[in-house]
Parts: sequence; structure tokens; C-alpha cells
Amino acid sequence: MKETDAEKLALLYERFCDVCLVEKEVWTEIYMPRTFKDGTAVRTNLQDTYDVIIDDQSVEDALEANIPLGKAALSAAIQEYRAHVSFVKKS
Repeated sequence: MKETDAEKLALLYERFCDVCLVEKEVWTEIYMPRTFKDGTAVRTNLQDTYDVIIDDQSVEDALEANIPLGKAALSAAIQEYRAHVSFVKKS
């Protein structure tokens, strides 16, 4: 199921950015805690798994190129290309 909730999407884009920076590459699967309090993920053992779908190889290449430039650059690139990045929750 493709995620469409604006608040959840904001958290997913942020998590995607953090995972890419840690892994030093565009990551195609991320995990998000199921529990949130005041818009912040609460640490729990229950997590949802999402496939990251990037519908254009040039967008993936652009994101990859921004990873070595740090969080601000990668966050800006994700914002710019967010129409091409979607999250599908695994069952």
C-alpha cells in the first residue's frame, strides 16, 4: 500500500535521508517505528517496512550524487525530487 498521509510521508522522507547518509548509498528499504508521539517516532520493537520506489534512474543518480555532500544537500535533493520518490508499505 502506497503511503499518502502527509505527516507520515514527511517522517519517511526524513528517515530515508538518514538511512542513505548512514549507508552511503540510496537505500531501497527502510524501517519506521509504528508508534508516534507528537510527530516523533517513539522507539518500539514494532516497525513497519517500506519499499522505497524511485521512478526515474536520473533521480536516483542525483540523490546518490548528493549523499557525499551531507544532510543539507541530500535533504534538498529529496525535497526537489519528492514527486519521484514514494514509499510502499510491506505487509
